[in-house]
Amino acid sequence: MIKKLLWLSFTIINAMVATVSSGQVLDVPFRQATSVKYNLAADLEGAELKKVAVDYNDIVYVLTDQGLYRDYFGEKLSKDMTYHSLSDKTPVDITIQEENGILFYLYEDQFLTNSFAGTIYTEIPKNTFNRIAVNKNLEILLIGGNKGSIYKEKKKVEDNNLPKGEFIEIYTYKGEFYYLTKEELFRLSKGKWESVHQGKAMTSIAFKADEIYVGTKEGFYTISIFNGKQIAALESKLPVPEISKMMFVGLDLWFSTGDGAYKKELDRYRYFASKRWLDNNRVTDMASDSKGDLYFLTPTGLNKVEYITQTLAEKAEFYQDNIRKYFMRYGFVCAPRIPKPFDETSAKVVDHDNDGLWTSFYLGSQAFRYATTGEHIAKRYVWESFEAFERLLTVNPLKGFPSRTFERAGYKVADLDRWRPSEEKEWEWKGTTSTDEYIAYLFVVAVMDQFIAETPEEKKRVADFIDAIMTHIIENDYYFIDADGEPTLWGRWNPDYVHQFPRNVYDRKLNSTHLITGLQLAYALTGKEIYKTEAFRMMDEHGYFQNMITPMSEMRPDTVNYDGIIMGDSWNHSDDEMAFLTYWPMYHYAFNDTLKQHYSEIIRDHWTVELPERNAAWHTLTYGTSGQLNVEDVIWHLQEFKLDLMDYSVRNSHRKDLDYLPENFRGQTTKQLLTPGERRTHRHNANPFDLDGGGDGTSKLAGDEFLLPYWMARYLKIIR
Repeated sequence: MIKKLLWLSFTIINAMVATVSSGQVLDVPFRQATSVKYNLAADLEGAELKKVAVDYNDIVYVLTDQGLYRDYFGEKLSKDMTYHSLSDKTPVDITIQEENGILFYLYEDQFLTNSFAGTIYTEIPKNTFNRIAVNKNLEILLIGGNKGSIYKEKKKVEDNNLPKGEFIEIYTYKGEFYYLTKEELFRLSKGKWESVHQGKAMTSIAFKADEIYVGTKEGFYTISIFNGKQIAALESKLPVPEISKMMFVGLDLWFSTGDGAYKKELDRYRYFASKRWLDNNRVTDMASDSKGDLYFLTPTGLNKVEYITQTLAEKAEFYQDNIRKYFMRYGFVCAPRIPKPFDETSAKVVDHDNDGLWTSFYLGSQAFRYATTGEHIAKRYVWESFEAFERLLTVNPLKGFPSRTFERAGYKVADLDRWRPSEEKEWEWKGTTSTDEYIAYLFVVAVMDQFIAETPEEKKRVADFIDAIMTHIIENDYYFIDADGEPTLWGRWNPDYVHQFPRNVYDRKLNSTHLITGLQLAYALTGKEIYKTEAFRMMDEHGYFQNMITPMSEMRPDTVNYDGIIMGDSWNHSDDEMAFLTYWPMYHYAFNDTLKQHYSEIIRDHWTVELPERNAAWHTLTYGTSGQLNVEDVIWHLQEFKLDLMDYSVRNSHRKDLDYLPENFRGQTTKQLLTPGERRTHRHNANPFDLDGGGDGTSKLAGDEFLLPYWMARYLKIIR
């Protein structure tokens, strides 16, 4: 029956499958935002941080009630001692001259600058002025109370009465001064403040060519610089509509708010909030430097969004170096526990529930790296991690049963009730091994057999590993049998387990796929006929092939009570990970070309469903099997993948700029996927459309989720 079905379907699938071709993408340098949080000098504790300014030398200044502070070596904010004659004075205000970028100081009784050999300094009536602005013509505007005065270099040239209304800010643009109140915008002309525009709840303005962007508590709009008439409607569909300040940096319009900062891009807004970017979401001031980096001042600190230029190859090198230095445990790649939140010097690399699964991403990446470059260090890294996989079988006394993980006695951390003493003195091993780990074994064995094992001895070593595991599964009626003689909770491929799930619940399709793939792989590497016989028996007599080819379109919410656990009521994104890793060996080790064609359709069907998630790993795994690819998404995901993988708590559900979707089975909350830098740190098995979540800085990921699709993309010649 199964052979007849395969033959009938072959012609249909041959007609349906289209070859997707794509030219290589050149790995050119790109810019990526990173976060820098300044260390504050001890004497700033409890100080009021008033204003941030950046001069033409890219020196960052912060005005406080304790005096003027500046950045030192791009990481520390300390008292500005550069000019001894000013170091003991506290400015009332500071400003940067329009266009020329020169720093000016306003004191209670004088204003001055250190440029022009210090020749510009002028005494003024004491305690009269509290704000200063300097235009490109070196005209200096001082304001305070209801009075304003204009100085040309050192000489006062005019006085003026300030407009009525609640003062917001003064600005300079094209040599002219602007005065913003809550309800009206004025421009200084021939010694008088003339009204330019009347508005409501205005908070900030920004200039671009002949337009003025007006920020309010409900969004922003645009007016003409000539007559003040509105030329663009109010835009309120913003991450946070209540704007504090606006500023153009190049062509980018930036906004600061009481709940983070964001910038306007072509078709969306990019939001910078949470401790990933800011020490405090309340942004009180912002500035930029000549490189286009942003500085955000909060009541408690100074933060920098720094744009670094790198290639994907350089990014991969960054993760690879970090993994070897900070994330290795006996060959496993493990996320550390960080007892002191956000303090990586306190980090300890500890065991996790799925050490094998996460390590398979790293091992796989280095296997593809070796296949691409021939670098022997990559091959060494693969074998070092494979030693950890091999020890999963030997650290416990059970024949062919892989432990979840192992650790020296007394130092286990996760799931303390699942551990048992090893016959190896001073060691313990963890049981209850699951399908998550099993699929890692399949993927690891496949890529090692294809790219790493080059001698007969090495080939046998890899084959023996999968042979032991699959023999255990067959001999134990398609279960992982733990030390208590019982099947583990999630290590089950027996028909009784598989068929308790309806056809529309994905576990039925997934577990069938897992088992057949494992049997195929074991047969290919060992030549033992039992694996092939059992595979076709399970497909033909127990319907596993029918389960495998069930279309993704048939998956829908259902309720299955398994061992007290409600399953099937929503999509489990771990299933995506367990599927796509399995697809590589499923396809490449198919028993015959007819099955391979069916497998290609299975993969394409799943890939189509996953397109909104823009996942580079799913794309590369698909392209390396059935041939489908979206190059733009691969590059987007790899370039946007965060450099800082600390677990931060983030929130996006309050944003007004997002197009929200009704609640759905896949958990897709918005039409457009947020960039990784706006989302919580998560692995490939989480829902990238989750808007809120994350942690408290007590854990950090390694970057292996980047490395696998990157090196696959290199191997598959998507990137060169």
